[in-house]
Amino acid sequence: MKEVRFFYVPDAAKQSELPMVEALHALRVLRLKSGDEMFLMDGEGTFYRAEVTLAATKRCMYEIKETLPQEKTWRGRIHLAIAPTKVMDRIEWISEKATEIGFDELSFLNCKFSERKVMRTVRLDKIIISAVKQSRKPWKPQVNQMISFKDFVTKPRQGHKYIAHCYEEVPRKDLFEELNTHHDDEDVTILVGPEGDFSLDEVRLAVSKGYQSISLGKSRLRTETAGLYAIALAQLARRK
Repeated sequence: MKEVRFFYVPDAAKQSELPMVEALHALRVLRLKSGDEMFLMDGEGTFYRAEVTLAATKRCMYEIKETLPQEKTWRGRIHLAIAPTKVMDRIEWISEKATEIGFDELSFLNCKFSERKVMRTVRLDKIIISAVKQSRKPWKPQVNQMISFKDFVTKPRQGHKYIAHCYEEVPRKDLFEELNTHHDDEDVTILVGPEGDFSLDEVRLAVSKGYQSISLGKSRLRTETAGLYAIALAQLARRK
């Protein structure tokens, strides 16, 4: 069986040529030729079956043969807001794996105990695009620039909102149990703090803004593990 080749092409229906990076991969690595079949994904919920019409040195033209709308496999939007770790490899890892599992939006929080105060998201976006293609996800997760914790939690947001932390002073409920009490299509936003946790004042601020105080279990998790675990729980609870 011939391997199906997927390429990420924003606004694929309005274009007729692969972006440069995708064209080079198609021509130099996969060695596609005129007449070969390929599939395009626009990152907004649609696949396209297409045929190569021109395979030049650095240009790959195509013609769409069939439009294939996809159905989302989970309910609502899953949004993870996380304090980035000092070592970028760990954030790149969670970005890739979370995309493979399936989520909708990724934000980065500048918290009191944050190890990293500056984020460049260009490389992360490339990693996510690669994971989208590998896992055949019709929707590309949105990646946001870093924002202060206060600005994030004070901004109005729809749906169910949770903040994970380890403070005994603030009563917590189990995230999975909470997610399973809501059988609706509302969005889910989950906050995960830095290695030193959120500050107690940050937790109390979030709770005052409508965030539910939650626990991710009894194990003490690293930041990226906690973030991925939260997404996996949300996926299980929201799966159609």
